Amino acid sequence: MTSTTDFLRETSYRALPAEFFAAAPPSPAPAPQWILFNDALAAELGLPEGAATPELLELLAGGTPPEGRENIALAYSGHQFGHWNPLLGDGRAAMIGEIAAPDGAAYDVHLKGSGPTQFARRGDGRATLSAMLREYIVSEAMAGLKIPTTRSLAVVATGAPVYRDEIQPGAVLTRVARSHVRVGTFQYAAAMDTGRGGGPVLTRALADLCIARHFPEFAGSKEAYIAFYAAVVARQARLVAQWMLAGFIHGVMNTDNMSIAGETIDFGPCAFMDSYNRRQVFSSIDAAGRYAYERQAPIASWNLARLAETLLPLFDEDDAIALRRARETLEGFQPAYVAALGQGLERKLGLRPRDPGNENFIARLWRLLETGKADFTLFFRRLTQFAGGANGQAFLDLFPDEAREEAGNFLAEWRSLTAGDDFPARLALMRASNPIVIARNHRVEQALAAANEGDLAPTLRLCAALKDPFQEPSPPTGPEDDLETPPRPEERVLETFCGT
Repeated sequence: MTSTTDFLRETSYRALPAEFFAAAPPSPAPAPQWILFNDALAAELGLPEGAATPELLELLAGGTPPEGRENIALAYSGHQFGHWNPLLGDGRAAMIGEIAAPDGAAYDVHLKGSGPTQFARRGDGRATLSAMLREYIVSEAMAGLKIPTTRSLAVVATGAPVYRDEIQPGAVLTRVARSHVRVGTFQYAAAMDTGRGGGPVLTRALADLCIARHFPEFAGSKEAYIAFYAAVVARQARLVAQWMLAGFIHGVMNTDNMSIAGETIDFGPCAFMDSYNRRQVFSSIDAAGRYAYERQAPIASWNLARLAETLLPLFDEDDAIALRRARETLEGFQPAYVAALGQGLERKLGLRPRDPGNENFIARLWRLLETGKADFTLFFRRLTQFAGGANGQAFLDLFPDEAREEAGNFLAEWRSLTAGDDFPARLALMRASNPIVIARNHRVEQALAAANEGDLAPTLRLCAALKDPFQEPSPPTGPEDDLETPPRPEERVLETFCGT
């Protein structure tokens, strides 16, 4: 490769009106250094072998873009913990272009922590190595679980300190996504249109771009805008169901953190549950539990209602008809979510699809998890082992004494429901649906602490395991290799900082 422009093309966001972005001047790092480069993702994107050149390193560290190009910061608004903020935007991030991948899709290439922009709101525009590695680890964990997600192509150390509660090493993350348009982007467009009083000009331009790029099958249709909204609703329903099935808690489901492409985006105080707790939160500032595990589907629906509000002028010229169509479409969220969650649980539990007894058994599952406070991932892992012929004692050992009898009754009912000649095929689905390794919060924190001291071995070990989380691991040679076991009480990490 002779130039980064061999695979990086101008971003399609340039086709939007100028209100949607601002120039993001380059901010070269004093001593850039590769920390992680995702060779597997690079290959998926069609990047040439050996793409991690010094030229690319300089660009991904916040340096000067290729000749004739200009990095841009995207503008958007958002409801943050329910409170309206009219102007957020990429305060410390820049879009540097996009990649036309072999799968036919276009992927944004976006730097995070690359320096302040005009949306920085008095911030320094920088990011810590810990925060960028956290996003790299967890986003790649989501990809391994086959949950739609933005991806991480690289983490680059800048060689400059970042000042937070303490001085930390700085870094830049290169994020790859099908889209960086958020619900908050549409809120920004609608607010700007209202201020100008000239109709939904900006909202229409944004919707047209999203349809052309992500939903081309709707382009040119009289029903394009309502079809677009329905598709976003359906994608979000499936996405949140997949989060729930993995025990994942996003942590900050603000409207500016919801992608219209249906990908998980913005990994701040996110984590996977250990012991089951439907009210679990990880954000240090979510005191009211707005974004708790059990609240993720209702919040997604609330966010989608905010999206509908921005699109009403495009649904119909008659306000009453537009509102009715929006409501009818949004009403599809809950049944789509329930269906996706139920189907996922049938696979995780090895149940026959749509069996009449499944609904009551799944309700019993949630009650047992709630009363027994079993480790969420190990619950399904041990059940899968039992299904494969292992002794049921390991499953029962997940529960305190007072819940053992209920757990034993659960196993007996499970055996009755799943018996049959077709069970081997359902067992294969269980094994493909129940991960062995997840990005457990204590292991992530241990890896980040080691990386801050210059030791990347725990991060590399964790990332390697998370690439195929359903694969039976080799027996651990020491405690550092045991990525399956839940944390001991003194290792539990139940709160993560919302800052970066």
